[in-house]
Amino acid sequence: MEQNFFAHPSAVIDEGCTIGNGTKIWHFSHIMPRCMIGQNCNIGQNVVVSPEVTLGNNVKVQNNVSIYTGVICEDDVFLGPSMVFTNVINPRSAVVRKDQYKTTWVRRGASIGANATIVCGVEIGAFAFIGAGAVVTKNVPAFALVVGNPARQTGWMSELGHKLKFDADGKATCPESGEVYHLSAGQVKKMGAV
Repeated sequence: MEQNFFAHPSAVIDEGCTIGNGTKIWHFSHIMPRCMIGQNCNIGQNVVVSPEVTLGNNVKVQNNVSIYTGVICEDDVFLGPSMVFTNVINPRSAVVRKDQYKTTWVRRGASIGANATIVCGVEIGAFAFIGAGAVVTKNVPAFALVVGNPARQTGWMSELGHKLKFDADGKATCPESGEVYHLSAGQVKKMGAV
């Protein structure tokens, strides 16, 4: 069967992985058994993708990232340099808790900044933006901007990654796309172009 993805010679890809067309896997990265990686992904150097992880299409994984079992990233997710996921709430070296792995969802278009930590069992909403170094311990709404340790919401972001400024009517416009967003009852929804 023809391989339609690129893997650097130093990368290790275990048996039973599915890797989509156009994906690139760079130096010293390890893709472990039964991973599902979509099309046109970019896996930077020194990345570990643990067994049974799912990455959608066009996922960008920067250098030195650890993606542990239980993580599901939808299409167009960005994982910044040296960020990390966890998969057990209370790890101990002497206690095996593989049956207690928690699922972590990263929804479409979300970005996670450099050195951020995502504690397992949370959902990061579509197009959310996790600031560099943030420690996420609870769910993050779609389009939310969160920063700090523990991560706290400080604003809202557009699909193209611009901070949204809402008027008295709860409307904001992305300066790049011209798309209008509406804030109501603590949720942001995209309305369309002006």
